[in-house]
Amino acid sequence: MQKEVGTPPGNTGKAEQKRDKPSWGSRSFNVGAASCFLSTLATFPIYKTIFRQQLHAFSIQEAVRQLTQEGLHKFYRGVFPPLLSKTLQGTLMFGTYENCLHLLSSQSSGPYSLGDRYAAGLVSGISEGLVLGPFERIQNILQDGRKNKRFPTTRSILQEFHSYPLRERLLLGYYRGLGLILVRNSLGSSLYFSLKDPLRDSLSERGLPRWLPALVSGSVNGTLICLFLYPLSVLIANVQSQVGKQEMLHFQASVTAVWANHGRRVVLLYRGGSLLILRSCITWGLTTAIYDFLQENTI
Repeated sequence: MQKEVGTPPGNTGKAEQKRDKPSWGSRSFNVGAASCFLSTLATFPIYKTIFRQQLHAFSIQEAVRQLTQEGLHKFYRGVFPPLLSKTLQGTLMFGTYENCLHLLSSQSSGPYSLGDRYAAGLVSGISEGLVLGPFERIQNILQDGRKNKRFPTTRSILQEFHSYPLRERLLLGYYRGLGLILVRNSLGSSLYFSLKDPLRDSLSERGLPRWLPALVSGSVNGTLICLFLYPLSVLIANVQSQVGKQEMLHFQASVTAVWANHGRRVVLLYRGGSLLILRSCITWGLTTAIYDFLQENTI
């Protein structure tokens, strides 16, 4: 869900100014990877606490207590899959979006249209989900404390998946919950890219420091979208934590189980929302600001 296009960063928000055409290339892929790598390292502890709240309907205190009881040596257990996946996410999201936007709008002049931004974001989110779905699957299993003994390492999860026939290896193993992931990622990316630059440009016109509009735009935009999609993320976390035919539920049964586990109350379904706001503000604010800065200051 992120990136900067259009007019140069120092002159954003001027409608009369012609955009600079982006060229098809790898620069946006590299810059996206760097920005997401750095922001992920900073926010992983918050993410893991949120995941425990999503999985068990814990309060913040209960989630922190459980992580503390497991010990410091397991606190960063599961960090490698999200670090790798988020770096790939930045690579695919920014790079695919930039180049897709270039193709969609190559025949027109003037500012990018909202439709072009939305369509490019949609393609970006779908490609991201297809590539990164298996990483999220492994990450969610590793972060489920109930499976620490059964699956102590990433290798043990891979061995489980490879014991399935090929079709089940994909559908029940690596790509469990793929449809939900595609819906969430495509919606999130398309909304983010549609709204990020207009908000940043509007703030730039107020004479704020050059780094602040991107930071605020990313924080506000990312937070609102993540809150909107949060119930879907809760469902994905629960669906992807299921391993083996004896655990796996059909879609309707999974929805019913998640709703029951959260006391059939929306407020409990949003447990983890307070930390989500903090994490989303930090993650998307940092990612957007770093990306825009690198776009402006690297060759």
